[in-house]
Amino acid sequence: MKIYHGSYIKVEKIDLSKCRPNRDFGRGFYVTKFKHHAENWAKIIGRIHKTEGAVSEFEYHENSFTQSICKIKHFEGYNEEWLDFVVMNRNENNLDFTHNYDIIEGPVANDKVQNRIDEYLEGKIPKTVFLEELKYHEETHQICFCTLNSLQTIIYVDKTNRRYITDISEPIIETLMLEKNIDEIKATDIFYASGTFAKLANETTEIYKKTWQEIYEILKNELNINNKIIM
Repeated sequence: MKIYHGSYIKVEKIDLSKCRPNRDFGRGFYVTKFKHHAENWAKIIGRIHKTEGAVSEFEYHENSFTQSICKIKHFEGYNEEWLDFVVMNRNENNLDFTHNYDIIEGPVANDKVQNRIDEYLEGKIPKTVFLEELKYHEETHQICFCTLNSLQTIIYVDKTNRRYITDISEPIIETLMLEKNIDEIKATDIFYASGTFAKLANETTEIYKKTWQEIYEILKNELNINNKIIM
């Protein structure tokens, strides 16, 4: 999945210590699958910092590797569970509340929703009315990467090698399927969890300048060195 982070500068290296607490899903690095939402936020935060703003693009794959190292929570739209979780995280007086998720995905409590949350907390509207309103709210999306483990599942994509991430991946995965007689899901998991893929997405390694056949040989060598057995 392509995901985007809007800020006043490009973000290539993520420092969780610089992330603000008391946001929807707690402290973490926030992204969205909607590029125009990231662009809008980049403009807003850019004006505050007197810059043009910037959108950073990443690749995120929720494959078996991700699931093996991360505890993941999905909120399927605006619902009571999402509301209670956001309220707990946004409550600056609730210092005892922590969650143990590495990655959390769900809708956003934007300004309009946040204003209604405040009214709900003040007792001005009942929860049932608020949840009914949320059914008609425009679709939003965010993913919060909360831990160092979670950061292993996303890779920064630079413009200079972006096409190689997509164009080269397909033939490598297909060849891995044929040579090892495995299905597409397993082949995809192996490739995206590999150090070879991480190097491919890192411009400084310059692996992206090689042909996909050469990159495939690097992958095979990595798998052999690590004694990875493909059933």
